[in-house]
Amino acid sequence: MIDILSLESYCNELLSVAAFNDYCPNGLQVEATTQVERLMLGVTACQSLIEAAEAWGADTLLVHHGYFWKGEGEPLRGIKANRVGALFRQRTSLLAYHLPLDAHADYGNNRQLGERLGLIPAAPISDQSLIWETRLPEPTTPQALAQRIGDRLGRVPTHIAPDGRPLTRIGWCSGAAQGAIEEAAELGLDGYISGEISEQTVHLARELGIHYYAAGHHATERYGVQALGAHLAEKFSLEYRFVDVENPV
Repeated sequence: MIDILSLESYCNELLSVAAFNDYCPNGLQVEATTQVERLMLGVTACQSLIEAAEAWGADTLLVHHGYFWKGEGEPLRGIKANRVGALFRQRTSLLAYHLPLDAHADYGNNRQLGERLGLIPAAPISDQSLIWETRLPEPTTPQALAQRIGDRLGRVPTHIAPDGRPLTRIGWCSGAAQGAIEEAAELGLDGYISGEISEQTVHLARELGIHYYAAGHHATERYGVQALGAHLAEKFSLEYRFVDVENPV
């Protein structure tokens, strides 16, 4: 057991929250209880996950996608009121970590995605970038990489293939990082994996000559929160459970 503010402080320091200029507040977003014993993990703090937390008796919910994003309406009404109200009624606090959880060298989404895909050893391309890269010991075909992604993530990726050449240098960044495809191409990567795909991504991949794999925003960001949650559970003797709310995007 640990009190919620101490858990937040530990996570903030572990994930170097102060180093990020993020699109949302990181840390404790809804303080509805004081002590943490049962920690539920999920990707997004949607209503289904909140209901699962209530059914299991979780006192704290730890997610990658929380609330209060830049540009969204501030009033607590509609869906936001339903979600926040439910958390308070059932006394479930909400911790959310966005970019800090993407970036962490051990528990981050990109590190964990690389491990899931068998692309470790790997490292970020720089201290300022979220893109990770690896050099394969043996070249692989673009189709074989697509098959590997589908087998490991349980979701067939959308593959934009400009040619059929073997791939050696692979990069990735989880979630909605399709906009980094130009950076990936400038680095000389043969293939780039992310979560989402936009209309323009197709043309960019073809014209830049880089293989692009859209493996799903949700699918690529399931693993960081699980790694962090398992670490917290071991360190503070917590019960924990991951709930994967199905999302095809």
